[in-house]
Amino acid sequence: MPSPLPEAVRAALRAVVDPATGRDVVSSGMVEAINERDGMVQFALAVPRERAREMEPLRLAAERAAAAVPGVLSATVVLTAHRAEAPAQRTAAKSPPGQGAMLLPGVKRIVAVASGKGGVGKSTTAVNLAVALASQGLRVGLLDADIYGPSLPQMLGTNERPRAVGQRIIPISRWGLKAMSIGFLVEQETPMVWRGPMVMGALEQMMGQVEWGELDAMLVDMPPGTGDAQLTMSQRVPLAGAVIVSTPQDVALIDARRGVRMFEKVNVPVLGLIENMSFFCCPKCGERTEIFGHGGAREEATRLGTEFLGELPLKLAIRQMADAGTPVVLAAPDSHEAQAYQSIAARLWEKLEAPAAVSGPRIVME
Repeated sequence: MPSPLPEAVRAALRAVVDPATGRDVVSSGMVEAINERDGMVQFALAVPRERAREMEPLRLAAERAAAAVPGVLSATVVLTAHRAEAPAQRTAAKSPPGQGAMLLPGVKRIVAVASGKGGVGKSTTAVNLAVALASQGLRVGLLDADIYGPSLPQMLGTNERPRAVGQRIIPISRWGLKAMSIGFLVEQETPMVWRGPMVMGALEQMMGQVEWGELDAMLVDMPPGTGDAQLTMSQRVPLAGAVIVSTPQDVALIDARRGVRMFEKVNVPVLGLIENMSFFCCPKCGERTEIFGHGGAREEATRLGTEFLGELPLKLAIRQMADAGTPVVLAAPDSHEAQAYQSIAARLWEKLEAPAAVSGPRIVME
């Protein structure tokens, strides 16, 4: 039997009025599908793109109204700016210039772990680097920014659902990290059939509505490519830098090069390149084979004028432990691969602590 909560929320939203039009958000057609699970409600407000920035008070009002409905434990509302603006709305108000306040004010260093393409082991690298930093005594957060393909629940070995306290979400605590992923909020096989603005809104709320607290560092596992998520991160948080993960072969390095250039365009320093799957170690005899070539990322880092942070092997244990939800840094701390992650993490923190990296850029993109 369907939950009655979505209809109760819809009824409550009829009291939320857009001051620019004088109409409530339901009758004006702003409210998109209301999803509810275990008392956690999510929906989007479809608004004119030109008014997206000024609609934050309306979004907050809708969120408060939904959260006040009996049975709702938490409400998450995002703005999706894809509707054409009606003439009356166009004359009613104009979007103010400037950008909203930066998110994650309690996090000292925020690092994007990125790749130009998928399948290079970026998420495995991000998880192990985060755990390595935490093992060095730092307060570390890990944010899964890949809304369409979240992997943190699997790699951290937990399907625990975040708790809601009022309008705040408590992140998952695992392996010494504070972690958040859209994968903690939906079933594993549920596809996120969302438009780009909804995805960006969800990403902003995982940063702004989650109770991250004070952290020394946060690693953000970025989706592959150079799209909306990367731009949102560069706009809305003071990124201290980006780490690019690549494999040695030319096709991956071409995409890694695009990733480096993209971060340069938005004034985010590239802290270095990591060569993943640098070589294969036979689990029986230990023989080393360079399946994808070797040294390509090191050469590319030199060519691009950035640091080569290190190389990681293609080893069965890394994959097995990632699938089992126990990062190799914890499961086999004395192994060569765990030591490689620890070395890269130590160098990364050393760069982040350097005077030039005390604060990331605070930029506005028009």
